[in-house]
Amino acid sequence: MALAFLIATVLVAVLIIREMRAVRATPAPPLVSPARTAAPPGISDQALKVASLLLPDGSEIRQGDALEQVASRLGSSCPSAADVVEEGPLGSRITRACEHEGTKFVLVLEPYERNGPPRVTAIYLR
Repeated sequence: MALAFLIATVLVAVLIIREMRAVRATPAPPLVSPARTAAPPGISDQALKVASLLLPDGSEIRQGDALEQVASRLGSSCPSAADVVEEGPLGSRITRACEHEGTKFVLVLEPYERNGPPRVTAIYLR
């Protein structure tokens, strides 16, 4: 009985080591990979698209944030006077240029559902 237990333990150890080698051989995906995709009209091709933006004052903007949340965090840093508005399948798509404490960026906002509130769908660093 002791010999059977010892053999089973060795087999389990061999299987674990084999799995660890297979996992180690697989390359890990990069931790941060900002996408460079075709920018919407009015945004330079050199702009860098990011999923979230941490500003110098500690506030953060993320994809999915509602327009009201972003406007309350940024105040007058993102004036709506120069918005570029396009009609999309779910409602208006707004492209808004912002500058907050020296950081220049562009927000693309559109609803996630028909006639829903505008939300951040893209953030571009200039």
